[in-house]
Amino acid sequence: MRKITLVGIALLVFGFANAQHKGGFRVGLDLGFVPANGGAGILFSLEPKYNIADNMNIGLRLGAAAIARDVQESGLTTSAKIAANGSYVGTYDYYFHNSDSSFAPYLGAGFGYYSLANVEVDDIENSDNIVVETTGKTGGLVRAGFEWGKFRMGVEYNIIPDSDLQDLDGNIIGTASNSYLGIHLGFYVGGGRWGK
Repeated sequence: MRKITLVGIALLVFGFANAQHKGGFRVGLDLGFVPANGGAGILFSLEPKYNIADNMNIGLRLGAAAIARDVQESGLTTSAKIAANGSYVGTYDYYFHNSDSSFAPYLGAGFGYYSLANVEVDDIENSDNIVVETTGKTGGLVRAGFEWGKFRMGVEYNIIPDSDLQDLDGNIIGTASNSYLGIHLGFYVGGGRWGK
């Protein structure tokens, strides 16, 4: 048992010993919380990245968010349950790193495609049926956070155009906001680690 513990510690130290470097490939995995007006949700993302410099990388974020929140219909609040949306976003991150530390703050941005899921709407004021536009949209994100060793924590804001609320005759009667804030925690594998 003692040998297994020592081997495990040696592998852990070896895995964290390399500095992040240009040309490295890494994959991040994040899980987070989405605070929303009148509700909340969760998010999940998988992001393969390539280090184009020691302090910069580009990637492709494959994400999903499940959110329940309120929508606005002609000034009245209507309850809506949004099953999920998916995202396929090209990303760029810039790191502000001191080579003596394993702590690396970052700023990032991205642009890509967001697929919107089916939406169930319950009208609180009356029993009218409301249809919500669920086509895909192009959008972007801005984010900031830090990495410490192989672990990552951040905040991101996904900027997605609103969807129209329509009655059964096709008349636009309001909008549903698709943009959301996400707070996430995760880790990455590969590409080295910050610090010496």
